[in-house]
Amino acid sequence: MAILEIKEYPDPILKQKAKPVEQIDDSIRRLLDDMVETMYAAPGVGLAAPQVGVSLRVIVVDASPKDEGAKLMKLINPVITHSEGSTSDEEGCLSIPEISGEVVRAKKISVEALDENGKPVSFTTDTFLARVIQHEIDHLNGILFIDRLSRLKQDLIKRKLKKRAKKEEPEKL
Repeated sequence: MAILEIKEYPDPILKQKAKPVEQIDDSIRRLLDDMVETMYAAPGVGLAAPQVGVSLRVIVVDASPKDEGAKLMKLINPVITHSEGSTSDEEGCLSIPEISGEVVRAKKISVEALDENGKPVSFTTDTFLARVIQHEIDHLNGILFIDRLSRLKQDLIKRKLKKRAKKEEPEKL
């Protein structure tokens, strides 16, 4: 297993829609394992493949720090099949360090996916896990949590992030 580089805004891969996984093989299982190691090292509660530079519909989540009874989940081609209600809470993102914002999400969701062995998985949740899954599936669709904030907050955050990115660029001779 390996810790992968987490791509940060404004990396273009974060705004692309990820491709479905056609075949689950050892390379996909290795990606999942590396993503788990990367998520725990960050530390985070979820990670989507585009965040590590891979445009595939693969996520890993472990909401147990805030969700008693939650466990590590490796999901391939996850889809929200039903959502209801709404709730608002503070969110952050490993691809947008040191920034957070109040995001409205569905309160309860039903999800279908495949596990790392290609077996169908389905579940319904109305806990913190629901927020994490929605956040990660957004990544698969090229949506960042800041895209769900008011236009004013988006503009302020994006300006701040672009300014930070310029400071971090090596000077050209």
